[in-house]
Amino acid sequence: MRALLLLFVMLGSSMAGCIGDSSPTAEELQVDEEPGWQVGDWFQYIFTTPQYGQDTARLVIADKIESDGNWMLGISSRTEAQRHAVLNHNPFLGRLTFSDLKVFENGIAQTVFHFPMDVGNTWEFTLFGHEWSAEVSELKQDGAIIEASSGGGGTIVYTFDGKIGFLREFEWTSNDDQSLFAMELTEHGSNHDGRVWFVRATDLKSEIYQNIDGEFYDTFLDSGHPSGAEFDHLIWYLDVIIDDSTGSSGSLTIKDHLETTSLNRAWGDSSEENHAIGTIPSVTGEYSLTVTLYGSSSYIHLRIAGGLEQSWDL
Repeated sequence: MRALLLLFVMLGSSMAGCIGDSSPTAEELQVDEEPGWQVGDWFQYIFTTPQYGQDTARLVIADKIESDGNWMLGISSRTEAQRHAVLNHNPFLGRLTFSDLKVFENGIAQTVFHFPMDVGNTWEFTLFGHEWSAEVSELKQDGAIIEASSGGGGTIVYTFDGKIGFLREFEWTSNDDQSLFAMELTEHGSNHDGRVWFVRATDLKSEIYQNIDGEFYDTFLDSGHPSGAEFDHLIWYLDVIIDDSTGSSGSLTIKDHLETTSLNRAWGDSSEENHAIGTIPSVTGEYSLTVTLYGSSSYIHLRIAGGLEQSWDL
């Protein structure tokens, strides 16, 4: 595959003193414009985030879209697919281009990998909402280490494994040294057997409600996917903490434009609901929110995304 061949060309050049001077350069080697993956190839990772701790799931090559020049990567956990849809925390789900395995951020292909890899090569990309400057810092026998920095986003350090043509490890660390997202490969193989998912999403609402001490009304629109398609469903995410003082409470009600209640939550004093996630029906049009909140430290963090869900049985 392209990534594998180009990386080994670079490694071959760096080891010329051991194996001779006949290895071709990257410019001399003619290779395909796409990796040699097969549908059903899989990569099992431990995913770690501060919100959810550790979770193990497989990224699976679910489809090859010749007309778009994209691979489709699904994941073996439907909940993880939904979580990514509303939190945008796993950039390697969904589409990857044949060329350079670019990932997509807000519909734009981003060069997280840049071939051929050689120490000192630099490039830029956007990920997690930040602009990154990347550099190949080291070549190893089976891969390349890339370090990326962003003034507001912190650092990303990741290893591209030339033997499998994908990530060996990846960690995003904030400026205050907090690990925000990490992937570590534990196993890989072919011929995945089972169902995998991907949710292509559009953010519709992200709001933190606090210091209300009463009732508050808000709205959002169920529309806006770049493809023009109607969402299969809406995905919601909640973080809630209610003050421990007497009389503190909170509630959240979401209704569609037909006045059908889609989500209804209520909390008493000293209660919490952390990292909750779920789906509600998509009914194109305006949704209304009613929030009640009492207590000086009470808050409700709500995120809503509209999703087009895809699944594959392999």
